[in-house]
Amino acid sequence: MPGENLSRDEARERAALLSVDGYDVSLDIRSAVGDRTGDEPRTFRSVTTIRFRCSEPGASSFVDLIAPSVTSVSLNGRDLDPGEVFDGTRILLEDLAAENELIVDARCAYSRTGEGLHRFVDPEDGEVYLYTQYEPADARRVFAGFEQPDLKAPFRFEVRAPEEWVVWSNGVGERADGVWRFAETKPISTYITCVVAGPYHYVTDTYTRDLGDGTTLEIPLGAMCRKGLAPHFDSADVFLVTKQGLDFFHDHFDYPYPFGKYDQAFVPEYNLGAMENPGLVTFREEYIFRGKVTQASYEARANVILHEMAHMWFGDLVTMVWWDDLWLKESFADFMGTFANVGATRFTDAWITFANRRKAWAYRADQLPSTHPITADIRDLQDAKLNFDGITYAKGASVLKQLVAYVGQDAFLEGARRYFKRHAYGNTRLGDLLSVLAETSGRDMAGWSRSWLQTAGVNSLTPQVLLDPQGRIDELAVLQEADEAYPELRPHRVAIGLYRREDDRLVRYARAEADVDGPRTVVTELAGAEAPELVLVNDDDLTYCKIRFDETSLATLREHLGSMTDPLARALCWSALWNLTRDALLPAPDFVDLVTRFGHHESDIGVLQMLHAWADSALVHYAPRSWRRAGEEMLADTALRNLRAAGPGSEHQLAWARFFAAVASSDADFELLRGLLDGTEKIDGLEVDQELRWVFVEPLVAHGYADEKALAAELVRDDTASGKRHQVRCLAARPSAAVKAQAWAQLVESDSLSNALVEATIAGFAQPSQRELLVPYTEKYFASIERIWAERSIQIAMTVVKGLFPALQDSPRTLEATDAWLTAHESAAPALRRLVLEARDDLARSLRAQANGAEAQTA
Repeated sequence: MPGENLSRDEARERAALLSVDGYDVSLDIRSAVGDRTGDEPRTFRSVTTIRFRCSEPGASSFVDLIAPSVTSVSLNGRDLDPGEVFDGTRILLEDLAAENELIVDARCAYSRTGEGLHRFVDPEDGEVYLYTQYEPADARRVFAGFEQPDLKAPFRFEVRAPEEWVVWSNGVGERADGVWRFAETKPISTYITCVVAGPYHYVTDTYTRDLGDGTTLEIPLGAMCRKGLAPHFDSADVFLVTKQGLDFFHDHFDYPYPFGKYDQAFVPEYNLGAMENPGLVTFREEYIFRGKVTQASYEARANVILHEMAHMWFGDLVTMVWWDDLWLKESFADFMGTFANVGATRFTDAWITFANRRKAWAYRADQLPSTHPITADIRDLQDAKLNFDGITYAKGASVLKQLVAYVGQDAFLEGARRYFKRHAYGNTRLGDLLSVLAETSGRDMAGWSRSWLQTAGVNSLTPQVLLDPQGRIDELAVLQEADEAYPELRPHRVAIGLYRREDDRLVRYARAEADVDGPRTVVTELAGAEAPELVLVNDDDLTYCKIRFDETSLATLREHLGSMTDPLARALCWSALWNLTRDALLPAPDFVDLVTRFGHHESDIGVLQMLHAWADSALVHYAPRSWRRAGEEMLADTALRNLRAAGPGSEHQLAWARFFAAVASSDADFELLRGLLDGTEKIDGLEVDQELRWVFVEPLVAHGYADEKALAAELVRDDTASGKRHQVRCLAARPSAAVKAQAWAQLVESDSLSNALVEATIAGFAQPSQRELLVPYTEKYFASIERIWAERSIQIAMTVVKGLFPALQDSPRTLEATDAWLTAHESAAPALRRLVLEARDDLARSLRAQANGAEAQTA
């Protein structure tokens, strides 16, 4: 893996020397089907022609390619010896001319890790499906190229595929003489080129729009998935959201969609949520729902569709120069996904989900030792791979939400419009965007950028209330704090809400907006108001901060959180309470108690499902060991009670059913799950479809109530790719030392599993109820991870290093073992050390929270 790296300095030098005029890429993927003999990797032919210029004739450079072998290399008609110029990751190019033509004929390998050209065989019918995934730098696994975002060029693809297949790429394609040829693209970066091929189920539609100048924009729409998923594919809803999004972005961006057609492919074994390849967006196929799901799942899918669509402008049309400014596309797409969801679709409460779910991701990432400014220091491709994180996405989006409030929505959107027109098909840095926003808003963007984009860490805001003798507010102040390591106190535009009980409802009776700056800010607008029972700083979620409470407010929430009427305010309070729990300021048993008493009042299904996840995490990681058994019983009893009380067939019933399976802990609980599976038990309105069956099967297996024979029978019911993944996860979840040893060997000692099955095996391996079985693997983990990092692809290495960290061995001894590895491996790859440091921080946080809970129990 280290040989596959590319540094920022190397990329800068190459960009200063070269400019690319165009690529012709010819792929022969007929080898994807049929038998293969021998032990060599299954390969395909890749022939790439690159036309490029060099500003210093006679200079040397290189082209990127990761391939088992290179057949020939021709530079300006001169044949080069592949054995001399190709080292497995790069092809050396010497004595360049002012204008150059390079032709590389290579044998490239199909992928089983989701990187490059991924090959998937559907176990249901034996059909083969291919798709590409490149970000940040895996196009070089499919064709030779200059693998950096600022060397844009037009691409022309041609693909030879099996006769019965259809092939798609970024441009419109036609088949003639057995070859698929695709229209030349606009200038784009290598990482967003794409090929999808196979016997996909494909449906079409059309988007039309009157541009107001006498012309009509017509965009062909397509959506595809594996044939086995076709009965579940609700393409009509996908097209509905797509059209709503295209209308929304055309209304606000004043720049017509620039890439012709708009296909969306839902593909198997995908590592990401989705990827913004212009004209051919790829998604993980789990966004096609095989069973009943809640509206939160449909909202999440719509958000991803709109996020990727926003990239057509932020990222594809205008691209960052290097991965330092990854936020220029990801932060904007993350913000725009929710902005468009609220403004264009049926999901008008999506900002609640953003406040509760996306920001939780950001708050966690911003308190890790690896936190970084939104504009990060990305030294190389390994840094880039790890920076697709909660800072770049969710914190960046949160800060943009505040920026809209700071400069005004009209100025923000006008800045975006100028940005697109000024830099179309080009590359930009931070200053390019700030300059247009300064133009349109008249605001000091440099100061704002220093505070919000170029510093790390999250501030905490706490209300301080002083009352006069009449019981009214004499003074209300907001106290701002920062972590010692990141002491920046930022300017915040916040709303402060005052709440009190009225007819057994907790309602807001006063609100003021204020600019908070420095350690203490007095909010004069609320002086004289009646004394509040709850003060909510950052009401309406205008800024990015951790909300804290004064003693009166916290006491009110402990007794009356369920009676708070405003769903966004309630979500903000839940998020704040979770942050208090993670920061060891609220004992985990107290948080679990709040969920058991007030969770059933939660009307927003996305918030409810987030509460379920937090409560489970509080029990597994943050609660003292002596209380865990009692906590298990509390959560299981609560889940079952609310499952039975929920409206028959409602999404709340489904959410409580899934949560009940996750926290089931007694013989009676497991007997009920077994009865729901075999039909001897019924809960009115609960449909136990195949996906829910697997949800019920896993805890039965993990606790020894079902065996391998039961799993085999379940796979017969669901002999599909999805069913196979579920079965693999459940097989690894069995409570047996031999099972754990086998799973460990498959993950660590072998690379035979595909990326999806690696994830499934890890998910089954680490069961909270099996901590004792996992004890031997702490030492083995630290003995293995440096070798894994060196030998595996970065995607698989990241998955294994993160997934197998012994977090369930939550004792000081595990913390000591982690520190010992870090001390002994100071020269290990920085990206690997970052993953271990992050896991160490999570473990230390767990231990602090457990100690806090134990102290509260004895107090």
